[in-house]
Amino acid sequence: MIRAEFFGGTPPKGFRISGHSGSAPAGEDLVCAAVTSAVRLTEAHVNDVLSSGAAVSVEPVPAAISLTLPERAPEGAFQALEALRLYLRELSRENPKYLTLREHD
Repeated sequence: MIRAEFFGGTPPKGFRISGHSGSAPAGEDLVCAAVTSAVRLTEAHVNDVLSSGAAVSVEPVPAAISLTLPERAPEGAFQALEALRLYLRELSRENPKYLTLREHD
């Protein structure tokens, strides 16, 4: 199961996403592909397009990525994390056996 955790309120100031969905064999898992693609796009937008300087940590085992925005990040960076949160919330409703979402203040 993929676990997505957002923290810092609304909009979120960061996230940690970990695990594998297990909805299909490796290379065929659409839930995992959807989450991975959305996270990679968000990180590229936040750091490469907006130059936010967000701290990113990737752990290969267990599979996990964390991103935390600095306090003075551009407004667009917070909006990007909010968009990711909304997208993953909907994806978790569609795939509750494979993706859980938690939100912390």
